[in-house]
Amino acid sequence: MKKGKGDCFTPEKRSEVMSRIRGRDTGPELALRRALWSSGLRYRTHPALPGKPDIAFISRKVAIFVDGCFWHGCPLHGVMPGTNQEFWSRKIGRNIERDRETNARLEKEGWVVLRFWEHEVEKALQDCVTRVRDVLSEKPVRPAR
Repeated sequence: MKKGKGDCFTPEKRSEVMSRIRGRDTGPELALRRALWSSGLRYRTHPALPGKPDIAFISRKVAIFVDGCFWHGCPLHGVMPGTNQEFWSRKIGRNIERDRETNARLEKEGWVVLRFWEHEVEKALQDCVTRVRDVLSEKPVRPAR
């Protein structure tokens, strides 16, 4: 992650700004969902699976996460805040560790995990849809129970 500048907000204002950041139904996630839906793919959102994937194809056991560049430590666009760096380093490091644990757990249960950075969805949405389609075409449909 790149190192950022000092904060331009007071601690109270920064707290207010950060509290308004959503963890689901973000712009990039909604864009990917719309693109998948319009291409004829049907999915579930936020199913009760480890890590609560943003999108899941239950019958194919494919789980999709759209990771924010800041929150998940994108090597290209993640910026470490200039203030309270020890806190943020631990926070983002734990998010990365949790992502790896989630991937391992889902894969152990037979799931294919796809992770897209928010910048990938924003800049190359159709490539993301193609990647999902390619993975789905390789996975047989599980019989209903």
